[in-house]
Amino acid sequence: MTTQPHRTIDTSVPHSARIWNYWLGGKDNYPVDEEAGNAYTAVFPGITTIARSSRAFLGRSIRHLVVECGIRQFLDVGTGLPTSDNTHEVAQRHAPDARIVYVDNDPLVLTHARALLTSTPEGATAYLDADLYRPEAIVEAAAETLDLTRPTALILSGTLGHVPEHATACDLVRRLMGGLPSGSYLCVNDGSRGVDPEYERAQDGYNETGAVPYFLRPVEQIEAYFEGMEMIEPGVVSVPLWHPEEGADTTPIGQHGGVGRKV
Repeated sequence: MTTQPHRTIDTSVPHSARIWNYWLGGKDNYPVDEEAGNAYTAVFPGITTIARSSRAFLGRSIRHLVVECGIRQFLDVGTGLPTSDNTHEVAQRHAPDARIVYVDNDPLVLTHARALLTSTPEGATAYLDADLYRPEAIVEAAAETLDLTRPTALILSGTLGHVPEHATACDLVRRLMGGLPSGSYLCVNDGSRGVDPEYERAQDGYNETGAVPYFLRPVEQIEAYFEGMEMIEPGVVSVPLWHPEEGADTTPIGQHGGVGRKV
């Protein structure tokens, strides 16, 4: 999710959402993005594992929220480009009446909004062109699709790392959750420090290229997003360790996430 609304798409320079899409195996990217993605993987081949592990965590956490917690409403902020198993696809697979609002303000994502705006007949899916830095406006607009008197899950997947200051990121989470009722959930996963020095060096080098930066954060800073909430076990952990599928590789990586309940 960008911090400022840009209305044009420049296909001559790499784009972080398209590069991430490339690492996930998607098709919504250009040769310049493939080149940049390959340059990154040449320095740190594990980035594709991180991208796909982040996506897998998203799917497992949404399934848990639907099946185990009874959640039927999702607010996905900073959704990025659609690939497979988007939030609405996972949620409505388990609860056809689930309602999902996607939020982004990136022009490339806007061009793919139609792909996101699909839903089961029983549920609903909507898309908001809105800025992360205006959380109250996001909540107000989401209320046109979601009943915000009912528990809702806020999804922030790979989004908060784009906010330069950690204190600002915490404030944005607090304000977004402030518009949701008790019994709502926060689901976050982001790049982390303290597990993989090679990843940290690769990302720090990428940030110095002039591309839109993404900031890896110590695990305790990711935990801080959940202050005052009841955490679903096992808390904030490296994403392969969060309710893994049977037989899955649970080797820790530099991507941490968790799910917490607003009391």
